[in-house]
Amino acid sequence: MIFTLPNAISLVRIALVPVFLWLLFGRDDPASAGVLIVVVGGTDWVDGYLARRLHQVSEVGKVLDPVADRLAVAAAVIGGWIAGVLPPWFAAAIIAREILVGIGAGVLAARAKARLDVRWFGKVATFALYFAIPAFYVYEGGWPESFRWFAWGIGVPGLILYWYVALLYIGDMRVALRRERAGVSSAGTDPGEAT
Repeated sequence: MIFTLPNAISLVRIALVPVFLWLLFGRDDPASAGVLIVVVGGTDWVDGYLARRLHQVSEVGKVLDPVADRLAVAAAVIGGWIAGVLPPWFAAAIIAREILVGIGAGVLAARAKARLDVRWFGKVATFALYFAIPAFYVYEGGWPESFRWFAWGIGVPGLILYWYVALLYIGDMRVALRRERAGVSSAGTDPGEAT
């Protein structure tokens, strides 16, 4: 199935990324951009939940959902770095981690025909960053100082946990590749994508 409600939601999330960039750079309105990225990130679970609930899981949806997630994160982090909304070291740490895990997952898929199982801590870290990043945006857009403290308060622990989970994924990749060399199936059981 291609034309499903969950796929439509994923497409709307993807379509909102250029709107986010326009708000940030075209209108120079980081607060509105931050609110929009909360909506895009906050609805991350909606399409997957509806797909399972409505029995509309599709191969297209399995591609669209992570694409929407990655585009939103990339736009928020890279855009925030360029616009001076995010601290450069914070943005660089997120980008480096995404590249590391992305390359590892690509190697794993190519060599072992396996995927990484999603870790619960990865979801927690992603959730924390999904709210820390927009908090930096709205603070830079003129919202109260409390948003900056909130951003630091959940952003730093979220980033530490994000990197901790990356190290766990590296261990998972090494085990899967070792098993592949030994001829043992190493396909993950979780249908989600590593975060």
